[in-house]
Amino acid sequence: MKKIAWVTDSTASLDEELVNHPDLYTVPMSIILDEEEYKDKIDLTPEELFQRLKSLKNPPKTSQPSVGEFKNLYEKLQGEYEEVISILVSSDLSGTVSSSEQASQLVDIPVTTIDSRILSYPLTVQIKKGMEWLAEGKSVSVIEEKIEKIRETYETYVLVRSLEQLHRSGRMSGMKFFLGSMLNVKPIISVANGVLSIKDKARSEKKAKEKIYSYLQSSYEKFKFEEVYILYGLHITEALKWKDELESEFPSIRFSCHPLGATIGVHAGEDTIGISWYNDLD
Repeated sequence: MKKIAWVTDSTASLDEELVNHPDLYTVPMSIILDEEEYKDKIDLTPEELFQRLKSLKNPPKTSQPSVGEFKNLYEKLQGEYEEVISILVSSDLSGTVSSSEQASQLVDIPVTTIDSRILSYPLTVQIKKGMEWLAEGKSVSVIEEKIEKIRETYETYVLVRSLEQLHRSGRMSGMKFFLGSMLNVKPIISVANGVLSIKDKARSEKKAKEKIYSYLQSSYEKFKFEEVYILYGLHITEALKWKDELESEFPSIRFSCHPLGATIGVHAGEDTIGISWYNDLD
């Protein structure tokens, strides 16, 4: 079996198993706060990030890793590994895939760059499945094909519980923010085909949760998947509350909680919460 290095970016929400994995490497995104640049998960803790967001003078920004950062990493890996598989944040949300692809042309080690079409823990799931298939003896080309197949089956729905950060980040106009706040509108954001869009709106958090639960119910009746990921901005307490509620309604599904990460967090805020699953994990 070839010795393979796995690479991802810091939008992936890595669990304990992968944080300590000897063959997984992470290239950090950059977060720009009032013209100061920070490396995601290196220079700022999640608590520090969300605290800073409350007092910014300018909208926060995120930036993909440069071609040079990927090139430097791949050059280091080529002495120890035979090949690299990079599974990265959706190319419709970031230029990270492009940076990796360009860097791969500048190094001697073969690099397969896979567009996950997603971010956060659902991206991590693709890494874990890829590692499983490698352990089973599958080739890199087969692993790529299988990841591209399962990535078409995910569903993700995120409840933006406060419109304030969307407004502060420049993603919502002042008038929309004012009207949304007055009407207590709770937008539900979906991620489909790698793109963020507004799936629906509700007049209260209770109604928004009911809608999200109905999406889950409808898909579960069709596909009978076994696991669902609860994604949260900063506060795991609320995520655990959702987990308890969902476990009582769907006892045959395994639920787990994972942070959303900075890419959505800097725009959607610390109170954001949502769920995601794959309809077919093979």
